[in-house]
Amino acid sequence: MNLHHAVEITLTRPATHAELAHAARTLPLAANHDATRLMAVVHAKTPGRALHRVRRRLRETLPADVITTHYPDSSGHVLLNITLSPAADAAIRRAATSAGQTPRLFVELALHRALAQRAKEEDELLDGAMQRLLATTTPTQLMAATARALTSTPGAPPC
Repeated sequence: MNLHHAVEITLTRPATHAELAHAARTLPLAANHDATRLMAVVHAKTPGRALHRVRRRLRETLPADVITTHYPDSSGHVLLNITLSPAADAAIRRAATSAGQTPRLFVELALHRALAQRAKEEDELLDGAMQRLLATTTPTQLMAATARALTSTPGAPPC
């Protein structure tokens, strides 16, 4: 069964009007304000095939860097299709071989580790900021300030 898949395309540089017009003849596209990110809806059996189809259609027309599924799948994953330089590809293949993994699994696990590390660092930064705030204010004052910040309208005068 074929489905439609929303695909996001990140370009290595802004596309020119002529490049976008040329690419749109192959694949209908919607561009963001500075033409560095594009959206497309692609007809394919699987999300992976949709990404491959977009990469193949845009190969000669746009400098596509990263192509992703726009919506997570049922497992909460977003698929990536990344163009690597020959040197990067060779380095990943060597590292994957020495780890006894396929290049795909090696990259997937490395991304998971990097994202987990980033989340841990963000949590530690937030925890540290909270401790500094609590050192100079009461929990009640902090909760009231948090409520004001969460319920205020940006740009509106304070209540």
